[in-house]
Amino acid sequence: MDIGLRKNISPKKEKDLSFHVIHKVPSGDGPYVRAKHAQLVQKDPEASIIWFWKAINAGDRVDSALKDMAVVMKQLDRTEEAIEAVKAFRGLCPRHSQESLDNVLIDLYKKCGKVDEQIALLKYKLKLIYIGEAFNGKPTKTARSHGKKFQVSIRQETSRILGNLGWAYMQKSNFMAAEVVYRKAQMIDPDTNKALNLCHCLIKQARFEEADLVLQDVLHYKLPGSDDPKSRSRAEELTSELNVTQPTSPFPLDLPDLNFEDDFVEALERVMNEWAPNRSRRLPIFEEISQFRDQLAC
Repeated sequence: MDIGLRKNISPKKEKDLSFHVIHKVPSGDGPYVRAKHAQLVQKDPEASIIWFWKAINAGDRVDSALKDMAVVMKQLDRTEEAIEAVKAFRGLCPRHSQESLDNVLIDLYKKCGKVDEQIALLKYKLKLIYIGEAFNGKPTKTARSHGKKFQVSIRQETSRILGNLGWAYMQKSNFMAAEVVYRKAQMIDPDTNKALNLCHCLIKQARFEEADLVLQDVLHYKLPGSDDPKSRSRAEELTSELNVTQPTSPFPLDLPDLNFEDDFVEALERVMNEWAPNRSRRLPIFEEISQFRDQLAC
């Protein structure tokens, strides 16, 4: 703050400003501010939920109140209630906040094991990228993690969503579908975590040589995140699993009946092209799938 401006601020007001900065509480006296004070200062989640509801009903920063309330409800294991709240009141929120509300819902679905709902919403988010409406039509967006802001590109977001979709398929033991999705994600923006998940999917299909090839990229530090201690530990676990697994048959005996669900993954397999960011507004992964548009919305 400019020194000249600070001279015109009373000690009490300056103290209040410092308080809001330290506790990351917005200034004011409305229900949303009271909700954040209860959440962050008083550490009273139940009271904060009451105030978040009041903020929503009063039209006070509805999108922020709805997202923050969902986070608090999740912490209190009231995930189902949070899902219903977001779905019921997101219509009161501006268009630019809908994408972040989708991310909140995906996180809530993941928390309470609603895998089918998670898959459907991830497909919808991919469709938004396909039709050029992700990031409100902009090539990048500002994201925040651990208090730091950074820029995310459409390319990175597509890979992230595909990675989440692959994880969801893994939860359904649909390892063939997960494998295809992870491969596409790696073609766009490779990293160690997706590589390890891909390796796991290949092991589950008893394709051990392919799994080992994927794992070698991690073991030889060829991918971003290869030096992360947790990733190294998981890579060692997968290595041990590969060493003790006996490939007695081309497929594991407990392989489930795999369903590609609306041909979504098959569509990805047929139309995935080499990344070319300047070809058009649409991503290459969706460049030629107009005939699959209805399936992407399922």
